[in-house]
Amino acid sequence: MKIKILIFLILCCLIKPQSALTAENLLAVANGYRDDVIYLQLGANDMKNPVVHEEDNELQEIEDELPENNTEIDETSTKIFNKSKRDETIFELENNVESEYTFFENFNIDRFLDKNKDNQIDEDTLLGKILRKKIVRTDIPSYLLKDQLTFHTQKGAISKVQFFGAYQGAISTAWQKNDNYFGYDYGFGQIGAVGKFRNTKTDFKVLFNPRPKDGLTYMQNFVADAYLVNSNIPHHKIVLGYSRNQVGKEGGSSSYILPFVTRSQIARNFGSTRALGVRLIGNYSLLDYNFALNSSDRFFRDWFPGTEFTGWVDFKPLGKTDGKYGRLIIGGGLNAGKNVTNYTVGSLYVAYKYKKLWTNFEYGIADGYNGSAVSTNKAMGFNGTIGYKIVPQLQVIARYDFFDPNRDTDHNNRQEYTAGINYFIKGQALRLILNYVFCQNQATQDSHRIIFATQLLL
Repeated sequence: MKIKILIFLILCCLIKPQSALTAENLLAVANGYRDDVIYLQLGANDMKNPVVHEEDNELQEIEDELPENNTEIDETSTKIFNKSKRDETIFELENNVESEYTFFENFNIDRFLDKNKDNQIDEDTLLGKILRKKIVRTDIPSYLLKDQLTFHTQKGAISKVQFFGAYQGAISTAWQKNDNYFGYDYGFGQIGAVGKFRNTKTDFKVLFNPRPKDGLTYMQNFVADAYLVNSNIPHHKIVLGYSRNQVGKEGGSSSYILPFVTRSQIARNFGSTRALGVRLIGNYSLLDYNFALNSSDRFFRDWFPGTEFTGWVDFKPLGKTDGKYGRLIIGGGLNAGKNVTNYTVGSLYVAYKYKKLWTNFEYGIADGYNGSAVSTNKAMGFNGTIGYKIVPQLQVIARYDFFDPNRDTDHNNRQEYTAGINYFIKGQALRLILNYVFCQNQATQDSHRIIFATQLLL
């Protein structure tokens, strides 16, 4: 009897300082109360979370909600009691399929579509906000989630930043006599951010290509834009860093606002490049200009193979008429430098827009050029485009495109005839594109191509 009393006293000493079980719960356990569920309760002075936090914050509240940090735990792994006292049965899944699809049990799509469950998309949901968003302009990039992905900060060097993503892909089919092709062509997929520095007139932009590109290492293609923009001088911007080079009008335009899926031939060969350097941009009612001094390197293949100058000037004779007679632009530019070999590219551009109708013409001539690849060829090309907006969302377009890859060689000209339709669901942010291209090539057989592309800017 003495031995039993001694054992009982030892157990009481061990349990009292280390356990939070009350006498009532001990009795319930001994009697098999409520399906052998053991209730653990922390004492009033015990820490709820074993992790020490210096101050209360949202992270603390989130951690307290995790099952492993909850105050009431079912040690038998049959039930868990959360703070709201709601019972939730725990099952041990027997295979990977069950484990994979349990995600959908807790995925509540109603918060994105229909909060009040009236079978209508609510205006305050994410999809509702996107559907109500009105985007009219199509000459500049617009982003569906601009409001949701723009953040303001109270402290630090950056006062505002907007994150964005862009994607374009196309289903295309091409045929050349007995040869046929059908597949999915990847246009672009990019992520980036633009932002403002606090208490300055300096902005920044970074843009990345996560997808590798044939012929380049991953890092050579990874960085698309990385530059600073300062606006201290009235009517001017100074750009420092890695940015798009203004070689030709279309060659220096953003991929997000192109009327066709592919660029013209002079833009594909002479332009559509980026360079590291400094740029001065001026903007007035009757005149725009863009002068840059860059490294002649492309895609970070070499650090500084030579110096390059790029200049472009646009005259706007109708710039003070507020669009009453339309908009007329007459421009031209020069790109010259050295990268292994000397190169010079000259360009001429004329464009006119009046209400729903617009048209442009561009000419380019090169004595060697430094596009996606360096060439010593004396090339030349021109193209003309016309477009008409039937309604604000629907545009029809057509283009004639001529290119001579080497003026010293006969019978090698290429001509492309393109007709297309643009359907702007939400401006350039959500666009459907349909193009038909007929290519006449003096050096090879003629070919046809149909392209259906989708563009999404978030």
